Amino acid sequence: MTPSPSPSPSPAEHPTGTAELRLAHTADLDAATLTAARILLYDVFDDMTAEDWEHALGGMHALVHEDGQLIGHASVVQRRLLHNGRALRCGYVEGVGVRADRRGRGHGAAMMTALERVIHNAYDLGALGAADDAAAFYATRGWQPWRGPSSALTPHGIHRTPHEDGALYVLAASATLDLGGELTCDWREGDAW
Repeated sequence: MTPSPSPSPSPAEHPTGTAELRLAHTADLDAATLTAARILLYDVFDDMTAEDWEHALGGMHALVHEDGQLIGHASVVQRRLLHNGRALRCGYVEGVGVRADRRGRGHGAAMMTALERVIHNAYDLGALGAADDAAAFYATRGWQPWRGPSSALTPHGIHRTPHEDGALYVLAASATLDLGGELTCDWREGDAW
């Protein structure tokens, strides 16, 4: 069960004091907010695709607004990961981005703190795919690199995803993890991880 969305925005953890952090489910966001989040992520990521945006929907969103403008987005969605013979309920982090002129002010950390609370209270583990330039950020927050092989459960069976090896990070919640074991994700269109 995912927690209820916050009834009202709360201050983000950063020095400026003018930003507000809101945690809400996709179903509770209006079309204008979702459009602003999609536009923000397309601006942040050069290689953002329609499937990437779709992957960020259906769960909890952490949104940072400053002076009425959306400047940060991150979401956590439910996925199933296979590990050590178990199907684990995973809070998978997607679409973490802060507007370029607002980076370095703690907005990313504030959004991740909100999503990590959701992961710890609602999932067996958290997982995400980290770009090289973001890996250190996640590691300082307690996310651990997955050292074992990765795979995807596709319509044609389990297939290795070696290009993801070394880029996956996990956050233990209630599950016991063997970081050197195999980790297999459920199927979805676009990037498996």
